[in-house]
Amino acid sequence: MILHTLPAIGLEFSGPCYAVPKLCEALIAAGVETTLAVLDWVPGVAAPAYVKRFPLGWGPRKLGRSPAMARWLAEQARSGEAEVIHSHGLWMMPNVYPGWARKVGDVRLVVSPRGTLSDWALNHHALCKRIFWALLQRQTLERADCFHATADGEYEAIRRLGFRQPVAVLPNGIDTPPYEKPPAGTRRCLLYLGRIHKVKGIDLLLRAWRAVARKFPDWDLIIAGPDDGGYLPEYQRLAADLGVERVSFPGPVYGEEKLRMYRSAELYVLPTRSENFAVTVAEALAAGTPAIVSKGAPWSGLEKEGAGWWVEIGVDPLVAALETALAQPPEVLRAMGARGRAWMIRDFSWEAVARQMASVYRWLCGQGERPPCVRIG
Repeated sequence: MILHTLPAIGLEFSGPCYAVPKLCEALIAAGVETTLAVLDWVPGVAAPAYVKRFPLGWGPRKLGRSPAMARWLAEQARSGEAEVIHSHGLWMMPNVYPGWARKVGDVRLVVSPRGTLSDWALNHHALCKRIFWALLQRQTLERADCFHATADGEYEAIRRLGFRQPVAVLPNGIDTPPYEKPPAGTRRCLLYLGRIHKVKGIDLLLRAWRAVARKFPDWDLIIAGPDDGGYLPEYQRLAADLGVERVSFPGPVYGEEKLRMYRSAELYVLPTRSENFAVTVAEALAAGTPAIVSKGAPWSGLEKEGAGWWVEIGVDPLVAALETALAQPPEVLRAMGARGRAWMIRDFSWEAVARQMASVYRWLCGQGERPPCVRIG
């Protein structure tokens, strides 16, 4: 059995809390016995059958302490029920417990940092992380049999910190909905969709939009997503202070409404300062919408595939990209979006990602050759 650990799942979360359950479901569909252990953040809310939830113990919620989860993982390792424990993320106790289980049982440990080792992430609340690292987190990473990185940048971050274990470099997968684009209207939409957080560079986007908005009066900017940490009022004030025109903050969107927003946009933008994968870019491309993405995210393929622009972090590079992209006629952007969608179908299906991840697990357990995605050096 493969055990995955993650602090939380739910609609209010994004990133790993979307990608990890999707990976588990794809592994189950491929015939791999899989359980996902999470904390019971919202008691009473239904969870999929493959999810095992554990109560929060005493202490700050952000720490995620759960003695019940720690005991259960150790029991699974000692009993031999678990062949592999795959831990996702860092900086919470559910990301430490797998290292404790690895110490007491004959089980292999895979660690997916999920963006938590980038320079920006390490410098955010740096003092708390340095303490947590020294006391708890580093030990777990030292006990890992293999790391999983979703992009080359994360692989390099793992090596910079001195870890020399094998690293499987595999992207997140993506759902590909049916292709459906509404007919062109009189208004054109530039969309940001994701967490409203400092790391996402929304302040850079607002400043860049102020520079280009009057040149493109037929375009509107939508900044959609949940407020993560109280940044939304700050950005609404910034928009007002800058006097930007035609910008709206509709809040979080999910499910069909989220897909409708991707489809109705002519262009997606992510000016992030630091991103491990940026699943929203993949979602936009899968919906047939081209993208402008900063080099804080690993999306160099946008230009190779003719599906968008990959630009330096900052206001000026974003202004230059917007001036080029917003000047394109609708049919050009649709063609770019179609190329991006074909790229997602070809290289980012959950079926393909799960197949490769399963081969990594088999190799770690001595049941196959080293997969091509695994880097030793």
